[in-house]
Amino acid sequence: MAVKVVVAGAMGKMGRAMMKALHNADDVHLVGAVDVNDGASVAELIGSNVNLFVEKDLEDTLRKTTADVLVDFTRADAAVENGVTAIENGVCPVIGTTGLKEKDVERLYVMCEERRLGGVIAPNFALGAILMMRFATEAARYFSDVEIIELHHAGKQDAPSGTALTTAKSISTNLHRDFSQVPETYEKAPGARGAEVNGIPIHSVRLPGLVAHQEVIFGGTGESLTIRHDSYSRESFQAGVLLAVKKVVSLDRMVIGLENLL
Repeated sequence: MAVKVVVAGAMGKMGRAMMKALHNADDVHLVGAVDVNDGASVAELIGSNVNLFVEKDLEDTLRKTTADVLVDFTRADAAVENGVTAIENGVCPVIGTTGLKEKDVERLYVMCEERRLGGVIAPNFALGAILMMRFATEAARYFSDVEIIELHHAGKQDAPSGTALTTAKSISTNLHRDFSQVPETYEKAPGARGAEVNGIPIHSVRLPGLVAHQEVIFGGTGESLTIRHDSYSRESFQAGVLLAVKKVVSLDRMVIGLENLL
């Protein structure tokens, strides 16, 4: 049977891209769309022949569609409450919204565990980004100096990105050097050296025209190594979301990070 999916954040750019992918996918049925701005025709939003309209009440939509999965690309505060609503109604949450606090992730994790219900929270659904993080973690075994530059569209609200935070935490477990001992630098402008996560500097760029990009730059004696991933369109996230949607219904717990489904 096809997995029945409701999308929260349907009016946003990511929501529209995900609805289009879900509508066109095999073994998946887009059954509902939710946003704070309701009433729009989903057919007009995604340019496909689908008889759905954006609604405002998530719980009502989940119940009347008997959805299996909720895909959420909203804001951090809304994503947590949407996840709670989904879990309480026996619906598996797949959350791509970033900026969630650790206590909120833990709350959703425990709720899924108590109900033996599948769930996925991932800072990035692009398969190339997952490989970038994996390659960077491997490279950290051989280099002891690293910095991260992450670049996103001007509308992204959280910084650093969830991908950059995950990368830094993963790298820090493999470094030879304690990066909490980074030498102090005199900043002529506060913040010039970026934010420090586990001792690793992260620099966030927000500009129109960008989608999602990240460089992990390692420095060694007489050389450097740059590992970079670029998402040029939101279509790059579709394969990962579809993978999560199809696999989450067979899980009995919350999974953090798409790499744990590959």
